[in-house]
Amino acid sequence: MKNSRRQFMILSAAGACTLALNGKVQAQAMVAETDPQAAALGYKADASKVDKAKYAKYAAGQQCGNCALFQGKADAAAGGCALFAGKQVSSKGWCSAYAKKA
Repeated sequence: MKNSRRQFMILSAAGACTLALNGKVQAQAMVAETDPQAAALGYKADASKVDKAKYAKYAAGQQCGNCALFQGKADAAAGGCALFAGKQVSSKGWCSAYAKKA
């Protein structure tokens, strides 16, 4: 009985670690500019490449890193975004849903 209990505990721990690591790997996927939702919002990984004629709302200095929807740390190169569940955006990026952080 001890062997099967020991095996169960080892396999349970290994399974929990696999699930935890899998969640982190998925969270690290970057949003592609060609992603349908990103394209609809005019997302650019580099805010300096935003088409200012198409997105008149854009102003210099607006970046994902200082947007209220950005979920990464202030000094991070990338972080999560409330609009793109499970994916990260570049902190130097921009989209039309930009809202200045309070």
